[in-house]
Amino acid sequence: MLSVKTLGGDVSPQGLAPRPRRQRGLVPEIVTALEADIREDRLQSGQKLPTESELMQRFEVSRTVVREAISRLQASGLVETRHGIGTFVMAPREVQPTFRIAPEDFATAADVVSLLELRISLESEAASLAAQRREESHLENMAAALAAFEASIHADSDAVPSDFQFHMEVARATGNRHFADLMTYLGTMIIPRTRINTANSAPEGRLAYLERVHHEHESIYHAIRDRDAESARAAMRTHLTNSRERLRRSQPSDAAANPA
Repeated sequence: MLSVKTLGGDVSPQGLAPRPRRQRGLVPEIVTALEADIREDRLQSGQKLPTESELMQRFEVSRTVVREAISRLQASGLVETRHGIGTFVMAPREVQPTFRIAPEDFATAADVVSLLELRISLESEAASLAAQRREESHLENMAAALAAFEASIHADSDAVPSDFQFHMEVARATGNRHFADLMTYLGTMIIPRTRINTANSAPEGRLAYLERVHHEHESIYHAIRDRDAESARAAMRTHLTNSRERLRRSQPSDAAANPA
């Protein structure tokens, strides 16, 4: 989609808000811009959002970024997605106060540690439920995420997308949509490596660090595959507790200020 130059920046032909600057994370910028479009009636109640492709062109980002931004808007109650039709702006009366973790809540290592503590309680129980309720399709999706993670390790990638996908598949295997909805809302920012480069700063080196994470994921997968709820819960708790401790070790100043 072509843009039109104005003194205030680039706007789309539909007159939507200017394309955001790149001073912050891409997803929060897009969320902020679309929220402004909705609250200022450039996108009105009941109106269909532009397609993913149109949003990709407008903001010059990938499909993954667009989808995560839309997930944040859904979690805020500003839009709803009707499968097979599209995503629509919700009427003001439908918008209710919602739980929110904002991007600024991830400003420091201590903030990320706090989220990991929340995840330890939630995802440990999710893993237990997944072991009890999982279907073969869930196992196939988890195995695919594990394979993608392993491939990313040897492709010199941070493996964030496949890491998040594995945790998402565990949430889906619970059969309780609220676990998956929360994971969708949080998005890839739940992975500490998206905020702090723990892999490259790890004492054992990037490869050994990611291989250890991979082995922890495999332990979770095997317990879920074997329908061992207690082992699945313990494996997830161990994995996320280790993530918290790895993060603390990678941040000497935080570790000194917040001794374990």
